[in-house]
Amino acid sequence: MSEQSPRRESSGIRMGKPFGIPVYVSWTWFIVAAFITYVFGPQMAQRLPELDATAAYAVAFAFAVLLYVSVLLHELAHSVLAKWYGLPVRRITLYLLGGVSEIEKEPPTPGKEFMVAAAGPFLSLGLAALGLAADVYLIDDGGIVEVLLWQLWVSNLIVGVFNLLPGLPLDGGRMLRAGVWKLTSNPGSGTIVAAWGGRALAVLLVAFPIVTALSGGGDVAFENLLWPLVLASFIWLGATQSLRVAKIRARIPRVNARALARRAIPVPAETPLSEALRQATERGAGALVVVDHDGKPLAIVNEAAVQATPEHRRPWVNVASLAKSLEPDMVLAADLEGEPLIDAMRDAPGSEYLLVEGGGEIYGVLATADVNRVFTGV
Repeated sequence: MSEQSPRRESSGIRMGKPFGIPVYVSWTWFIVAAFITYVFGPQMAQRLPELDATAAYAVAFAFAVLLYVSVLLHELAHSVLAKWYGLPVRRITLYLLGGVSEIEKEPPTPGKEFMVAAAGPFLSLGLAALGLAADVYLIDDGGIVEVLLWQLWVSNLIVGVFNLLPGLPLDGGRMLRAGVWKLTSNPGSGTIVAAWGGRALAVLLVAFPIVTALSGGGDVAFENLLWPLVLASFIWLGATQSLRVAKIRARIPRVNARALARRAIPVPAETPLSEALRQATERGAGALVVVDHDGKPLAIVNEAAVQATPEHRRPWVNVASLAKSLEPDMVLAADLEGEPLIDAMRDAPGSEYLLVEGGGEIYGVLATADVNRVFTGV
């Protein structure tokens, strides 16, 4: 099962860097590997009676490894095509329910969104077709290789078809999102439709085995609901997160550097904090910028550090001691807005940014807290 997600940190064992993309295996993979080995061990013993119990479980473990190699290929299809389109890929992580490609930016067009999403399931279906052809025409001895091949092509078929279901966070949901985006010219509308499709799928995954059991006059066994409940929970949570992100992204056009900027006054480094604050209050400013003797900005006085300084100490503390030096990427153009502004802040995380005009003149200071309030509604 795959999805694309924004930047996040995750633990795992680094396995390599195919196509320049770091690949990690989460510790949760060992749980599912043990589960697959436990479940398929007896089946391997039945299909391969010449093996003893230890060998049968070893074959089942080999199936677990090869299955996740297939999942890795599925995720590489997403990631390699994303890189081809110029989208940065942070990593691929294999975990309990499959894999995730951490693609750090949304595709810029619905067509590219569709192709990146479709690459994974179509590769899985291609592997299934190749495995079926090899099973039918090349290997027919009933041995270990054929048994593994049969398990793998069936598994890839299931993965490919399941990921084509039209609901986020599945690949089919991203394909549906791309289609609605194309029709409406609004990616947010596509996300909402595909996310509700994901919620509907989650309900159906649980309802189907219950209705099937009841209509047949039988009882609903909990063990038959366990895996559908796990999958449904994953899909419901992913769809809900997509809806939350859609609401946040709808507010991005309201993020305007000029509109959110705090007026800033320049102060020399040796200025006492109390005097700098007096000047700021007198001039209606909400930020302090430390400058050299030529008026060149050197640092921004940190608001949190100012608030943490007791009032009785402020006459004895100079502003330079509470300021953060300006790195080049902390200086932003005052006319930035929307997605470019968010990208600039994401590339250089910080609490304050200096806004400058085209000629380098100081316009003001943009506080991350003020930008966050646009999204939280506070």
